[in-house]
Amino acid sequence: MSIIGSFQLLLIAVLAVGIVAFQVVALVDAVRRPQRAFAAEGKQTKQRWLLFLGIALVIGVLGLPPSYVTAPILNLISLAPAVIYWVDVRPAIKPYGTGNGPRRPRGPQW
Repeated sequence: MSIIGSFQLLLIAVLAVGIVAFQVVALVDAVRRPQRAFAAEGKQTKQRWLLFLGIALVIGVLGLPPSYVTAPILNLISLAPAVIYWVDVRPAIKPYGTGNGPRRPRGPQW
């Protein structure tokens, strides 16, 4: 295998792992957000977003190497829900916090 071919395979692998990590972070963030935030902002329900992001994560994991032939296609397909969540849904529901009650100041109180 040539150096160029090896570099391409390495690049695909790094991008695939990065996409899966991005999806995991989106899914964890959606889990932490309160149910009422999704409804109040007119987004799909929390359960639907968890389903969308979970299915996307499974597809993204299926696209991980060594399946180099299908990896780019599966990763691009699975990237869409996470990008939509981060660009559209998360900014709308972020003011609702994580649903863990009122925020308390952290650090030393003088």
